[in-house]
Amino acid sequence: MTVSRDTAPDPGADPLTGGTEPAPGQEAERLLAQLGNSWLWLLGSAVAALVPGILALVWPDVTLHALAVIIGLYLLVTGGFRFVASFAREQGDRHLGLLAAALYVLAGVLSLRHPLQTIAALSLIVGAVWVVTGMFTAWTALAAKGLPHRAFLLGAGMLGVVAGIVVLALPSESAVVLTRLVGLWLLLLGLAELGVALAWRSALRRARFTRPG
Repeated sequence: MTVSRDTAPDPGADPLTGGTEPAPGQEAERLLAQLGNSWLWLLGSAVAALVPGILALVWPDVTLHALAVIIGLYLLVTGGFRFVASFAREQGDRHLGLLAAALYVLAGVLSLRHPLQTIAALSLIVGAVWVVTGMFTAWTALAAKGLPHRAFLLGAGMLGVVAGIVVLALPSESAVVLTRLVGLWLLLLGLAELGVALAWRSALRRARFTRPG
């Protein structure tokens, strides 16, 4: 749930290199920034939440181990999407995106560890990640005054905070209850991220049509 904080999205133009060949590290950073600034990348992040959410809701007799695997893979994949998306942000704000990505990956690894596969542990991991990263996303939306459709991003961030609080405040006593709760919130978060991706696509198209020359 991260997008570039530039006021007018760049539809894909390469930065000026001054006639010199960019260093390998700069070229990789530029490619990551272009990928993270794509609405399709944001769409992929939405799908990464929607798929496990739907899977959790339609699986009537999920075991605790299977639930931990679903949650762990969701967190790892989302961490990868957030890592790339962070490069589309301004240099000064990139650290927040990288921190959120690292938090997702760490939580994913913890969810897949057998000693931590308990109802309380999974609830704590998922709830804490959603609260912290939701606050990051909401702060980005509030701080980026010129961001197109920033209300979508703010709404997605606040939804993540609420989802985390609900999971933390309502400890489940069974894997089935936790599965329904996490599945519902993953579905809602995925739909919110889908709205962010479509809004960003609209902003990119307007920038392309209004770009001079």
